[in-house]
Amino acid sequence: MSLKRILSVSLLLLVVNLFTGGFCMAKEALNKKEASIAKISSYTAAGDIESLEKELNTGLDNGLTVNEIKEVLVQLYAYCGFPRSLNGLSAFMKVTEERKDKNDKTGDEGKILPAGTDKFAYGDRVQVELTGDHVKGKLFEFAPAIDQYLKEHLFADIFARGVLTNKEREIATISALASMQGTDSQLNSHIQMGKNTGLKDDEIAEILEIASVPKLNEMFKKGAPNTAYAKYFTGQSYLNPLTTEGVKISNVTFEPGCRNNWHIHHKGGQILIVTQGRGYYQEWGKPAQELHPGDVVNIPAEVKHWHGAAPDIWFSHLAIEVPSDGGTTEWLEEVSNKDYEQLK
Repeated sequence: MSLKRILSVSLLLLVVNLFTGGFCMAKEALNKKEASIAKISSYTAAGDIESLEKELNTGLDNGLTVNEIKEVLVQLYAYCGFPRSLNGLSAFMKVTEERKDKNDKTGDEGKILPAGTDKFAYGDRVQVELTGDHVKGKLFEFAPAIDQYLKEHLFADIFARGVLTNKEREIATISALASMQGTDSQLNSHIQMGKNTGLKDDEIAEILEIASVPKLNEMFKKGAPNTAYAKYFTGQSYLNPLTTEGVKISNVTFEPGCRNNWHIHHKGGQILIVTQGRGYYQEWGKPAQELHPGDVVNIPAEVKHWHGAAPDIWFSHLAIEVPSDGGTTEWLEEVSNKDYEQLK
């Protein structure tokens, strides 16, 4: 996620008070089919075809019909473009061919509006149902065609097809928008539209969490579970050593809520370069510093500190060891839940 996306998601989480019950509240708020819709949409929007193929299989196993998944992938062209939608459909065609013997349910076919339907009026009614009011503004006066396409094609032709409920369509849309950069305003709008279709706060939180999961096409892979240092972490972390000689550099990924213990780098310090998500760095006796992609933290030797993810989103940084003669790391006590929870 980009800095703008992280800030947007963070503000949205604050506005709707998603985490009043703690991070675990977001776990499994969606049913299995809804969670698969969110994951399929996220991987499609991000262009992570390998993960998408796995989730397409899981979605079918979770009870989604072939036509429900097709409908998700077709709708996504309106939000992430024809290339992503077509790539998703191509991946799904491959999956269905490989699953011919599983007798997956085909499901209902999409419907077409009767000839002579006033699509503009139909789409306007659907838009009002989703947003709570008629959508107007200078943008639509400046480019009336986009208003026409939104009402006549998206909210009429596509939404009228059935197959998916409006709530399921908003799950797909929110997940896709949260997985892309530069769509903050639209994401904000669709979260409210999702709430108008019945999405609850904890369900929205889970969708945003799903969208924040690292994708396979990102520059630095999350690596394997960080088992060697697991006892020094609260929650699951992952380690991908990028260099092992000279200046040692590793990509460290924290699941939502994960952070390391207080610790000290003796003799040699460390440099952190944030690559993904939202997290924190704190030195002993000082306020925590919120971190976003592009932030750089210079950690001096002999300074007690900790760093890790925010409670609602994955977080990654490059950890660069400052070369030193005889440098060591001293691991200390855990960051208390009470102190950590104050940072939400």
